[in-house]
Amino acid sequence: MRHLLLILFLFFCSSLGAKKKAHIVRLETTAGVIRVELSDETPLHRDNFLKLCKEGYYDSTLFHRVIKDFMIHGGDPDSRVRRQADGTLLSPPREKPLGEGDTGYTIEAEFNLPWLYHVRGALAAAREGDDVNPEMRSSGSQFYIVYGRSWGENSLGKQRAALQEKGIEMNREMWDDYLQHGGSPHLDGTYTVFGNVIEGMKVVKAIQAVPTDKDDRPLEDVMIIRAVVEN
Repeated sequence: MRHLLLILFLFFCSSLGAKKKAHIVRLETTAGVIRVELSDETPLHRDNFLKLCKEGYYDSTLFHRVIKDFMIHGGDPDSRVRRQADGTLLSPPREKPLGEGDTGYTIEAEFNLPWLYHVRGALAAAREGDDVNPEMRSSGSQFYIVYGRSWGENSLGKQRAALQEKGIEMNREMWDDYLQHGGSPHLDGTYTVFGNVIEGMKVVKAIQAVPTDKDDRPLEDVMIIRAVVEN
């Protein structure tokens, strides 16, 4: 009996120590597949994103705002492409700029520096500006994936100095990561990063380079066909 209890105890301990399986979401887009891993360090954003993906919230929505060497932005429900009775697809009209649609709620900021920051491939939550959103709460649905620019030591040093003036420290790991991979460090500490791309950066690179109109909307739709929670 004691031997059995010992085995059960060791099994219980090993289970507690086992690494928790990461939450992965697959974004199947008209430009290719992007897989993102969600961070357990931002549970509010993680759980909300998983919930919306499972509900099909992002299915048939556009990357409605794209800026070269910066980011690709999606998650506006008003950007949803509709299938008409004859089977053809109807895109939202260009006369009405996109970017105002949302879930009707916001999410408390979950800044987690120096662990989650705007290096290339970061998944982050969009939000309203500081003038109407001083708490920097995140949009309930809108998100962006960072592409960013490349940095040299001089230019990145200026970015680090600007962050320091706001009380935000860029540590050595962040510095090296930005130098090696690029990104958008000026957003650190003001927008919540809640995941990162683990597959499909070539797709992100292709999307951020597409031609756009005056509102940064791609001239040809780039659509999230569906968002699939893998685990």
